[in-house]
Amino acid sequence: MKIAVEGCCHGELDKIYETISHLERKEGLKVDLLLCCGDFQAVRNEGDMKCMAVPAKYRQMQTFYKYYSGEKKAPVLTIFIGGNHEASNHLQELPYGGWVAPNIYYLGYAGVVRYKGIRIGGLSGIFKSHDYRKGHFEFPPYNQETLRSVYHIRNSDVFKLKQIQMPMDVFMTHDWPRGIYHYGSTEALLRKKRFLREEVNSGTLGSPAAAELLHHLQPSYWFSAHLHVKFAALMQHEAKGNATPKTTKFLSLDKCLPYRDFLQIVEVPERPGSSDQLEYDPEWLAILKATNDLQKPSPGMWYPPENNGLHPRWDFRASEEAMMEVVSDLNGELNIPVNFSLTVPAFDPAHPQPHIPPAYATNPQTTELCANLGLTDIYALVGQGGLSPAAQEGGASEDEDDEDNRSTGSVEEPSEYPTDSSALSSSYNPDEITIEDEWEEEGEGGDEKGSDAVVPEAPAGIQDSDRDSSPLLEAAGRLVLPPPRAESETDEPLSSPLALRLPPPSGSLSYSSIGLLQTSSEEEGGAPLARVPKRCSGETKGTHSPTSGTPRIKRRNQSIYTAPEDEEES
Repeated sequence: MKIAVEGCCHGELDKIYETISHLERKEGLKVDLLLCCGDFQAVRNEGDMKCMAVPAKYRQMQTFYKYYSGEKKAPVLTIFIGGNHEASNHLQELPYGGWVAPNIYYLGYAGVVRYKGIRIGGLSGIFKSHDYRKGHFEFPPYNQETLRSVYHIRNSDVFKLKQIQMPMDVFMTHDWPRGIYHYGSTEALLRKKRFLREEVNSGTLGSPAAAELLHHLQPSYWFSAHLHVKFAALMQHEAKGNATPKTTKFLSLDKCLPYRDFLQIVEVPERPGSSDQLEYDPEWLAILKATNDLQKPSPGMWYPPENNGLHPRWDFRASEEAMMEVVSDLNGELNIPVNFSLTVPAFDPAHPQPHIPPAYATNPQTTELCANLGLTDIYALVGQGGLSPAAQEGGASEDEDDEDNRSTGSVEEPSEYPTDSSALSSSYNPDEITIEDEWEEEGEGGDEKGSDAVVPEAPAGIQDSDRDSSPLLEAAGRLVLPPPRAESETDEPLSSPLALRLPPPSGSLSYSSIGLLQTSSEEEGGAPLARVPKRCSGETKGTHSPTSGTPRIKRRNQSIYTAPEDEEES
């Protein structure tokens, strides 16, 4: 089975599918599955665009509505997670996942599914400490705060994922696990994205919640996006008990733009006897059912139960009996039903409605799943007015802010997450990156020039559409995932597959021992390829002081991970 992995989609479905089709014709292969790592932008109409946290001038319809309306159908099964630029009102209809269009499946706030025996999980959104302990209380129409808090991940979803015990093949997050850059070519990363140096040196780049999940799940593969750069790493985990240490191959990809490394193909051996249909995962459904009463759609702080004598239950791992029960609830049918239906009208280019308000609708897919498993549709619950006026305003009280900053957390919940980054950037910086700057980066071509400086507005007369005027012949490589192994087996290096890059590279490509393709820009710049892990996951890296010659740059991604009240993310 061949899996195409894509970074930030940004609504460019037509171009992504066209690129896959080009690769299939050129290489004589057939892609079985597409995984998208966030910023998918499942925008159905003009109302959905008002629910997307991007500058007004970047609220463009793009092409998803064609797949939603039935004008087109995805040529390959597509699974995606949410990022920080989404039509949030649409994705909130599917808190446990579901079809957003025929052949396009959303994993929900957190989710695990199976396809041809391969176990695929994901966590939607990005980390921000201020909202981490809250419930999913947001509801359209959003105000300026909830427009952004709606896509911040919550500890309740991380808690559910930490109940998983069975091996995971693939896991996806939008932002990176904190510290993963230590297990690849860090200097090559910093040559391409120089403004990341301060966060790398201070250990604040990436999501601490994702790092916890990486340590717990230890999947064979972990795919991310968000930072608009291709980066590969190999992380060897500490052994659990007498089991052989596991290894995770990490890959982050760029956004969908011409001549950017946004796509890579992974070859995975199919498992005999597995279904050709997308399937529910019994362990995950059992966990959802067991933890249903824990989730509260409230902006109040939630703390996971502990074994401290105060909670009747703190272990929500799925037993074999619980897994058999959910299979029985589904009448023994694990195939995810093909039950997509339109919940709001699709965009009609012939009759645009720029003033249409954001829509709210319960989704029949969620209603059916909740009825079968006894789950709560938390989006419908909020829509029924189950919150206080203060909650519906989306604001947190001063007491809640103080509690968030004072909390010492627990063993089950990350408690040392930084909430203040003032020490990292204490003075005004004229080059501060705004959300507009991050999006305008699409037209700069700075990566090819080796510069990551903020690029000013384009001269008058240059259209935004000029960003996509060249053919989308993208960088893509293929790598082979070894057959599934038991925990006692040792990890074998990947075989060296045939390199593929469009357009042709100026020089030959080489592979590291782990089989992950590094970008040609690294090779042309003389950067080393992804290295053997520098340390096990349990080891700590020495504290580094920022290079004296490096300017202090306060950037959006830093504010995601460290500051509760800074401006928003890239």
